Amino acid sequence: MDIGLELITACINKERKAQYELYKRSYSLLMSVCRRYANDLYEADDLLNIGFLKILNNLDKYQPKIPFERWIRKVMINAIIDEFRKTKMLAQTISYVEEYHDSVVEQVINNALKKLNVEELYNYVKRLPKMSQSVFNLFAIDGYSHKEIGEMLKISEGTSKWHVNFAREKLKGMIAMNVHESFKNTNHE
Repeated sequence: MDIGLELITACINKERKAQYELYKRSYSLLMSVCRRYANDLYEADDLLNIGFLKILNNLDKYQPKIPFERWIRKVMINAIIDEFRKTKMLAQTISYVEEYHDSVVEQVINNALKKLNVEELYNYVKRLPKMSQSVFNLFAIDGYSHKEIGEMLKISEGTSKWHVNFAREKLKGMIAMNVHESFKNTNHE
């Protein structure tokens, strides 16, 4: 993504052509973030527009020492989280389960995970409950700590950890079912 300070300055000065150019250049990055948190393309489009407006309104706060791509990604994620708060999708409080055990079955599933392509994994993540999907994305894909996620979503660190483990268990179950179906189909052919 090639975004120079001249383009950013023009956007700060409310030049429509520059704003449109910034939108075009950052669209794929921002849409990829939105798609991870949205249920469908329409919701992703809505989140993208809300987030892009927030980016435009806060461009004057951008500091050039920070990579622009990282900055707009963070602003977009914060905008998405703000939208979740507004729609009260975060009204879940669940205590964290401390124990997490590996078993032979989990090792087989972990090996199957290594063979999954990105699109298949993406489709599994989309089937998770909304809150667990969001926390899993923030933690596993966007690299936020449980403490940061807790602060962003107004949940405890323990609840963030619970959602990540819950998402992992659900994903393992989905993958195991797929592996089982594939194995069953292979044996019948």
